[in-house]
Amino acid sequence: MTGRHAQGGPWTRLVITLAAVGAVTAGIGVWSTLAEGDDRCTPGATLVAPCGAWWGAYIPHDEDSSLTRPVYAFEKKIGRKLDLVYTYHDMSGSKADGELLTPDERELGRERLLMLAWESTVWTEKHHADWTERQLGWKNIASGRYDASVIDPQARRIKEYGKRVFFSFDQEADFRIPEGAGTPEEYVAAYRHLHDRFRKLGVTNVVWVWTVSGWLGNAEQMKALYPGDDYVDWIGMDQYNYYLCHKSPDWLDFDRSQRPSYDWFRKNISDDKPIMLSEFSTAPDPKNPERQRDWYTAIPKVAPTLPEARAYVHWNRAVPGPGCDLTVDSGPGLDGYRTAGRDPYFRQDVPDR
Repeated sequence: MTGRHAQGGPWTRLVITLAAVGAVTAGIGVWSTLAEGDDRCTPGATLVAPCGAWWGAYIPHDEDSSLTRPVYAFEKKIGRKLDLVYTYHDMSGSKADGELLTPDERELGRERLLMLAWESTVWTEKHHADWTERQLGWKNIASGRYDASVIDPQARRIKEYGKRVFFSFDQEADFRIPEGAGTPEEYVAAYRHLHDRFRKLGVTNVVWVWTVSGWLGNAEQMKALYPGDDYVDWIGMDQYNYYLCHKSPDWLDFDRSQRPSYDWFRKNISDDKPIMLSEFSTAPDPKNPERQRDWYTAIPKVAPTLPEARAYVHWNRAVPGPGCDLTVDSGPGLDGYRTAGRDPYFRQDVPDR
């Protein structure tokens, strides 16, 4: 979750150069000529939206541990139903956080896609409230130590659910290395073990999303963490405009916050895997509140120029630190996000299975 690099990581110190103007028209032709509901826009087995992109969000539980209430309230604010709801789980096995596909997730999944992020940790607080956790260790996952007690029961729950789900194991793995999760080689072994274990148990309704931070200061680590094309359906990246949240003087508009990492993944990891902006958001500019609105309203113009980015998942939770309210619950940020989400590019028919 984003809290692991919320204490002042190096993200926003990145200085970049805008991509060539020729990229602007790269992805416009297909989606603009196909109407919503067109059979040619039906997603395939890996849930790629051919005529645009999914519009999703991570919404935290409320004080009563409900997920449905805050999601419905958020949808009312933004004037549309989310295509995708992103949730996070640990490996505790607890009903609050350690069981995949809770009753609330199942309810939300009736009309939305679900993205399940599963961390190889046990959270100290319910719903990861204070961001502290105990690592289980990638080498232990890879060894099969937790197969019977943790992995198999949750794999069977996903299989029983039946409907396809996006699934990410230890998102932002590059930031987990200094926390003691293990080495890149141990992560690859753990990821492949989990993938193969699901396959052995007949879990065929998982779309595998390999998610790293996307911070280019970790480029070599991200290369080493890639499990291989046979194990990955989508590439996920978590890039932000943190601005004053991380004491950076450089405001990155939406394009500048996303394009460098997008281009790097296409060049260095895969030029054909779809990309998910699995977490994105902007901090506010207290001296110019309208800047936050403009950051979001620019998304529909930028999106077709990132043609393989097929899912946009907003991180709607404040993280520790001053100036770190990354939500769009009110004000100019809400206005801009609501406007962006109404664009036809983000109006895809969600499959029912």
